[in-house]
Amino acid sequence: MKALIPVFFLGLFTTAEAQTIKFVTEEYPPYNFSTVNGPSGAAVDQVKLIMERLKLPFTIEVLPWARAFAQAETDPDSCVFTTGHDAERDKKFLWVEPLLIDHMVMVRHANSDISPASLEAARQYTIGTQREDFSAAYLVEHGFPKIDYAANLDSSLKKLIAGRVDLMMTSEKTFESMRAEGKPVEAALTLEGKLYGIACHRNMPRSKIAAMQHELDRLIGNGTQDAIFKQYGLTPNASLQAEK
Repeated sequence: MKALIPVFFLGLFTTAEAQTIKFVTEEYPPYNFSTVNGPSGAAVDQVKLIMERLKLPFTIEVLPWARAFAQAETDPDSCVFTTGHDAERDKKFLWVEPLLIDHMVMVRHANSDISPASLEAARQYTIGTQREDFSAAYLVEHGFPKIDYAANLDSSLKKLIAGRVDLMMTSEKTFESMRAEGKPVEAALTLEGKLYGIACHRNMPRSKIAAMQHELDRLIGNGTQDAIFKQYGLTPNASLQAEK
């Protein structure tokens, strides 16, 4: 019966429901980033495969994160990714996940001796993050008094390297990518694992959400998602799931 499900979903999208889905994301390599040929990355590739399989019209645009996030909150035809799923965001969106499972990590400059042993110890430092980012909400929720907000990941990284912030928050996979690119960064404190996915406007038809979820489940189940991660030099999700 499972093999029949995609055909059923496709049959639902032959009229007005075939409205173009506008996916918005940010510059956050290796998951989402701009190239001369358009958006690319480990998360972008998954979204493209999902939508190509469903044969639904779609666009993918790279925007500043705060603008992308706001669009998914206000435009019924929009979805934002790669979005950390937490309690505050849970009821704001409809979710298709996981595009990835990852740990958050506080990163320091390679020449720094900052080494907090716990979340409590890290509160004395100025932490860089991006506006409306999952990590920003995490820092606020956990009572960090000195949060430095930037427009994007690259700006936060430049501040860290220049010594304008003590630490910055990112995902462990993004940190691995930074190290592979030769960026002068080191892990200072690894935090808990989180789910990241596609967050769609609450008025997106449930049939579309279910169809996208089915296709993502298929990518995960047949090993395509892990193969995509390996192409970008990332640890497969399966390995992280086994650690939990």
